[in-house]
Amino acid sequence: MIFRQLFDSVSGTYSYVIASRRGAEALIIDPVLEKVDRYVKLLQELDLRLVKAVDTHLHADHVTGLAELRDRTRCITVMGEQSKADVVSMRLSDGERLEIEGVGLDVIYTPGHTDDSYSFVMEDRVFTGDTLLIRGTGRTDFQNGDPRQQYESIFGRLLKLPDETFVYPAHDYKGDTVSTIGEERRNNPRLQVRGVDEYVALMNGLNLPNPKMMDVAVPANMHIGLAQDAVAAKGWALTPEQAMALLGHEDVALIDLREKRERQRHGRIPGAIHTPYPTLPEEVARDGVLHELARTRRLVFFCAYGERSAMAVQAARDAGIDSAVHVHGGISAWKTAGGPVEA
Repeated sequence: MIFRQLFDSVSGTYSYVIASRRGAEALIIDPVLEKVDRYVKLLQELDLRLVKAVDTHLHADHVTGLAELRDRTRCITVMGEQSKADVVSMRLSDGERLEIEGVGLDVIYTPGHTDDSYSFVMEDRVFTGDTLLIRGTGRTDFQNGDPRQQYESIFGRLLKLPDETFVYPAHDYKGDTVSTIGEERRNNPRLQVRGVDEYVALMNGLNLPNPKMMDVAVPANMHIGLAQDAVAAKGWALTPEQAMALLGHEDVALIDLREKRERQRHGRIPGAIHTPYPTLPEEVARDGVLHELARTRRLVFFCAYGERSAMAVQAARDAGIDSAVHVHGGISAWKTAGGPVEA
C-alpha cells in the first residue's frame, strides 16, 4: 500500500494520499488549496491517478483543495451527506464504504465538531478529521457543533475501535503525527471525564477565539461546485425535463456514471447503461465501448448531482464524441422534476 501523510504548516492540517500500489487509483483526504501543486507532483512521482478527493467536514481554518484538484485531475469530490457545500460529486452516509481500486474505507458519521463531521476506518487506522485529535478533541462551538454529539461520536464510536488502531487526525499544532485509540483513551486529557455532562461542561468552558481563516474559509468551502452553467452555455446540457422526453428513443443512450452503491441506495433511471465514472477515460477513447456506441446513439450522461457528468461531457468531446450531453443537476434534479426512478 502507498500511504503519505502531508502537512500544511500554516493551518496545521494533515492531508493523506492513499493507494493500493504504484500505477493505481488514489484518493486524498482533507487537501489544502495552497498545497495542490505539491499533491499533483507527488501523484505524478508515484504514478498514481487521483480518482477521489475527500473532506472529513467543512473546514473553517483553511480553504479546501477539493475544487482545484477536481478541475486539474477530473477526480470525484466527496463529503458527507450533511455537508453545506453547494455541490460535491458524491455524498456519503454512515455505514457506507468509500472505495477505490484495492482500497476500502468504512464510513462513520461522527458529528460534534461540526454537524457534517465524518471519520474513515481503513484496516489498522482511522482518519478522524477534527473529531478526535492527538491529546485533544475538536472544538464544538461553531458550525452546529455539539459537545454531546461529540462525546457519543468519540466514546460511542471511535473508542470502540481496537486499542492498536492508529489515529490520523486532520490537524495537529504540536508536531505529533500519529497516535492510537488506546493511547488516546489513556492519555488524552479531554477523555478523562466521568460522563457526558462533565465533557459538555469542559467543552463549553474552553472560550476559544475563532479560527483566523474562518470568515474566508467557510464561505469559500461552501461554494466549491463545478460551474455547470458554463457547461450548459456551450449547449452540452439537458434539463431533466428535456432528458425525460428522450426516454425510450432508440437513438439515445443514458449513461449512469454513479457507483453501484449509489444506484442501490438512490435508484436508477429505467434503461440507463451503468458505466462508473472512473472507467470513463478508456470507455470514451477511440477503441472504447462508449465511443463505438456513440456512432449510432447520442450519449446522455448523468450522475448524482451533475459534476461527474459535466466532466464526462468534456472528456467525451475531447475524444471526438461531439453529440454528448449531460443531465444538469444529475439524478437529484431528475427526481425533483418527477422523473421515473426504479428501485
